[in-house]
Amino acid sequence: MAENNSYLGFDFSTQQLKAVVINEDLEVTHQSVVNFDLDLPEFRTHGGVHSQEDNFTVTAPTIMWIKALDMLIERLKLEGVDFSTVLAISGAAQQHGSVFWKKGAEQILQEISPNKFLHEQLQGCFSLRDSPVWMDSSTKSQCNNLEEAVGGDMALAQLTGSRAYERFTGNQIAKFYQTRPGTYDMTERISLISSFGATLFLGRYAAIDLSDGSGMNLLDINTKDWSDVCLEACAPSLRKKLGQPVPACTVLGSVSPYFIERYGFSENCKVVAFTGDNPASLAGTQMNKGDMTISLGTSDTVFLWLTDPKPSLSGHVLCNPINSKEFMALLCFKNGSFTRERIRDECAEGSWELFNDILESTPRGNFGNIGMFFDMMEILPAVIGDFRFNKNNESVQRFSKEVEVRALVEGQFLAKRVHAEDFGFKINSSARIIATGGASTNKSLIQVLADVFNLPVFVLDIANSACLGSALRAKHALLGEDFCFQNMFNKPLGIQLSAIPAKDADEVYGPMLARYRTLQERVFKICNPLN
Repeated sequence: MAENNSYLGFDFSTQQLKAVVINEDLEVTHQSVVNFDLDLPEFRTHGGVHSQEDNFTVTAPTIMWIKALDMLIERLKLEGVDFSTVLAISGAAQQHGSVFWKKGAEQILQEISPNKFLHEQLQGCFSLRDSPVWMDSSTKSQCNNLEEAVGGDMALAQLTGSRAYERFTGNQIAKFYQTRPGTYDMTERISLISSFGATLFLGRYAAIDLSDGSGMNLLDINTKDWSDVCLEACAPSLRKKLGQPVPACTVLGSVSPYFIERYGFSENCKVVAFTGDNPASLAGTQMNKGDMTISLGTSDTVFLWLTDPKPSLSGHVLCNPINSKEFMALLCFKNGSFTRERIRDECAEGSWELFNDILESTPRGNFGNIGMFFDMMEILPAVIGDFRFNKNNESVQRFSKEVEVRALVEGQFLAKRVHAEDFGFKINSSARIIATGGASTNKSLIQVLADVFNLPVFVLDIANSACLGSALRAKHALLGEDFCFQNMFNKPLGIQLSAIPAKDADEVYGPMLARYRTLQERVFKICNPLN
């Protein structure tokens, strides 16, 4: 019966493998997790990874992820999940990780026995025992070579959505080819961790989806196909080893006989393309076209839904996981909660209650004072230190405690608006901000966010947004990419209106935004005199 239908979402994150089951009404009915360090101690990972002595090379055991999947499905079974009701499966994974399948591996996938666990049968299927992951930073020379091949860092950003990054898969493949050419030649297929997860359920190689694929420095985000110049700069025969990329909403096929016979999945259960954790989170936050999601945590992360993106040397443009004709941007700001906590400790005796009282005691616009606070080297812009300016744009050494608190909060949110608009974000009457992360519960902060952007702010109280987003995408794919994602929701999941902008917000912050942009350029030139 339709009311018993369910959808299954996975998330192969750095430290855990998570799963969530939702019903036809999009309600979470089951969830479970396997922690790599705690549940699989035999792999001796720390934080889910192996870090080599050079501090640049970071990997994870590929077979560990498979054993974790074996354990997770068993746990779901014990918790009472009826796999025969699952209509579709999708998943997410930490972005930029790669898996290298040895020649003959797909044949083994197609012949596995339902009487044994997957990890027992796939031990010998990989060219590399350990897979490079997003924390790896050992490919500086390969990054330089790739940028040179396409005409520079900005040319690469405009082509692939990002300048060359050491963790990106194209550069990891280039390193693999250059250091182990014979092993590369014996590699039959290269997967992202996301498409690797889909492969396990399909029983054959799964295509890389466009969203996760656009985090590789290999995909032309405009043509939605691999860039030949990038492929050739990295390694030979790469197009064949990667396979043809597909939209994230693609139904790849039905679940393999292994899962049907071992766990009772329906032979009609579909496998939807897996994607990266950031694109899946965009789905999990239930964003509309034109919305923005801001995660306020240790670092602050901004997700944008864009129609006409403007790639730059900082931040990333990816293909949209809900609508392949659209885009998403990902902007990261290192100085998030730690910087807020430092100013809280200095100005409010370590009390958030006092911090909020001080913030609310000062007027919007902060008497024209603007502050920029960077405890560690920031990404947007590449500066470090504290910078304070009065209403005449003159540099000052100190603010009063009241001015300091508001300068911090307004400055952080002005920076996000400046860089979001630089990436092509346009504020319109139907747009909204969805706030997540620890600081999203602070209503005083959220009110300033609403005022600076002149947009309503909704707070999302859902854990594991990437995992939930995968389950939601599984259902959406069965309805077809042209079906409006938002039409699936009878009511928002865990979203509550938290703040609406003050009537004079645009009048106050419009001029401040222009000033902030000018002052930020000044600060960047001070910190980077050679640029």
